[in-house]
Amino acid sequence: MIDITTTQTFTFEVIATDGDARAGVFHTPHGDIPTPVFAPVGTQATVKSIMPRDLKSIPAPLILANTYHLHLRPSSELVKEMGGLHRFMGWDGPILTDSGGFQVFSLASINKIDDEGVTFQSHIDGSRHRFTPESSMKIQENLGADIIMAFDECPIPTDRMIVERAVKRTTAWAQRCRDAHPDDAVQALFGIVQGGVFPDLRAKSAEEIQAIGFPGYAVGGLAVGESKTEMYKTLDFTLPLMPADKPRYLMGVGEADDLIEATMRGIDIFDCVMPTRVARHGAALTPEGRVNVKKQIWARDERPIQDGCNCYACQNFSRAYIRHLHKADELLGYTLLSLHNITFLIRHMEQIRAAIINGTLSAYAKEFLDLYLHRT
Repeated sequence: MIDITTTQTFTFEVIATDGDARAGVFHTPHGDIPTPVFAPVGTQATVKSIMPRDLKSIPAPLILANTYHLHLRPSSELVKEMGGLHRFMGWDGPILTDSGGFQVFSLASINKIDDEGVTFQSHIDGSRHRFTPESSMKIQENLGADIIMAFDECPIPTDRMIVERAVKRTTAWAQRCRDAHPDDAVQALFGIVQGGVFPDLRAKSAEEIQAIGFPGYAVGGLAVGESKTEMYKTLDFTLPLMPADKPRYLMGVGEADDLIEATMRGIDIFDCVMPTRVARHGAALTPEGRVNVKKQIWARDERPIQDGCNCYACQNFSRAYIRHLHKADELLGYTLLSLHNITFLIRHMEQIRAAIINGTLSAYAKEFLDLYLHRT
């Protein structure tokens, strides 16, 4: 089957389905994004410890950068002056920027939210900054990413009173973002569905955000404190409410089991800082789950991190060497393990996509999850 939605320079086509899972392609001015896809996070215009050359060699079809952090330094105006984010960071593939909305949640102790926007206290120097839907759009336009996100309020997902208020604000802010950025010719503006773990609030948010109209939609407010069971149930009742002909993005989710569970429910795009963050603490992602590379058992192990992995780390170095680097706090250890972890997740998504196309997703999911979760 082929299903194409056109938004000027951005098109999304679903080329195969297996149950609710979809294999597709999102066409952007900086290249095609095969979906489902995992996007490594380059918070400050760099994926930590990895050169763009190495991301291209994997290849990483999409990367994410952070509006809040780039606003604080070096500033979106400077990035624009330097030719935009693609030129500034030496990346010619697709880029997605978030809106700063997640920092409304993660930096709650140093911000103040009202119906007009959010006042932040910089975590760098304590200076105060004002974010509104309009300023978020201006900052993201300056940065020049391909996919940009509407400014939203990400609430504690299990507190109904807080979630109700967040849904109301998210809708109002989404309309203001759409008014400030009415043309998706150069940058595709995605709307965000909030609603916590409450079916009626998710339904309300989905209806209101779709009424505004966007070329893609995200599910926000998950993986922020609720259980995996609650997250999956929320996806079960939210995704049928979202358009089948537009890409669906689950924000901030990157655990390998969550990727397959969410894809089977109909998600197309994922991002997460997890693979590089855990790498800095010495954790390797493998088909058998996470492995602590600092353990003594690796001290004389000549095998690669993962047999059969084609990443640069596994093709060239032993477990013993990787362990040595991390025990000695050598920066190369962070680079090699981050490169492996990102490759692991991108290969996982490639295999999921192939399984959808071949109609074998259920078999792949069972085999992968049984091993990864140590099911007997």
